[in-house]
Amino acid sequence: MEIRILGPLTAEADGVPVVCTAGKTRQILALLALHPGQLVPVSTLREELWGPAPPRSAQPTFQTYVLRLRRALAAALGGPDGPARARRLLATGHGGYLLRLAEQDVDAFAFQRAARAGHAAFADGDSELASRLLRRALALWRGPVLVDVRTGPGLRIHAAALEESRLLATERCVDAELILGRHTELLAELVELTERHPAHERLHAQAMVAFYRSGRQSAALDLYRRLRRRLVEELGLEPAPRLQRLHQAMLAVDPRLDSAAQGGPPTPTFDLYAA
Repeated sequence: MEIRILGPLTAEADGVPVVCTAGKTRQILALLALHPGQLVPVSTLREELWGPAPPRSAQPTFQTYVLRLRRALAAALGGPDGPARARRLLATGHGGYLLRLAEQDVDAFAFQRAARAGHAAFADGDSELASRLLRRALALWRGPVLVDVRTGPGLRIHAAALEESRLLATERCVDAELILGRHTELLAELVELTERHPAHERLHAQAMVAFYRSGRQSAALDLYRRLRRRLVEELGLEPAPRLQRLHQAMLAVDPRLDSAAQGGPPTPTFDLYAA
C-alpha cells in the first residue's frame, strides 16, 4: 500500500485507489499513515477526531469509521480475500490500531530521508549533490500537507513539522544552488517564496543575493527596503543585524558577495555577514 500526504491525501492498495471520502475516516487514515507499523491508541485517534471532550457516542461512532476504512481497503484489494487482507493491513492491537506499512510506503518519510541526505551533503561541502537530493525531496510535495483533510490536534502537529522541514529544505537547496552560481535560474522561485513568506529574512537574503549577482542591484536593495518597512510597521522590529550588514555590503559593492559563486566555502547565504 502507498499513501501520499504531501498535498491531497491519496492511498493505493495494489495500485488501486482507496476510495475514502468521509472526513473523519480520512483523518484516521492520515494519522495511522504518519505512524506506519506503530500502534496508535484509540484515545489518540478519538482526540484527533473530536478533541479532548469527545461525545458520549464517540466509541461506537469511531468503530463505524474504522469499519468504513476497512471496507474501502477491502474494495481496493479486491477478490474474495479482500476483507481478510484489509483486517491484516489495518490491524487491531491492544488498545489501538496500526497500519501495516513501512516508512518507505509513505511519501512524508521518503521526503525526510532525501532531505536529511541533502543537508548532510551540504555540510560536507558537496553543493551539487545537496542540490540534487533536496530537489528530489521537494519534488514529492504536491501542495500543502494534507490540504484536503480536516486536521485535529495530532495531525496539526505533524503538518506543522513537515511544513517547517519543507521550508528548511528549500532554504538549504537555494543556498547550494547559489554556491553553484545558479542565481539567475533561482530568481522566479525566490520571488514567489518571498511573496509567500513576506517576513522571512533568510529567504529575503537569498533573493537579494540572487538579484545582486544577476546584475540587478536596485532590485536587491528594493527588496530589502520593502522587508524593512514591513518588519518595522507590522512588528516594530528592525531586520536582523546580519541582514543589515548584507544590505550595507551591497551598497558598498563588497567583493565578498560574489565569493560563493566563485567556488567559496559552503556558507549559507544568510550567514555571509554573520558577526
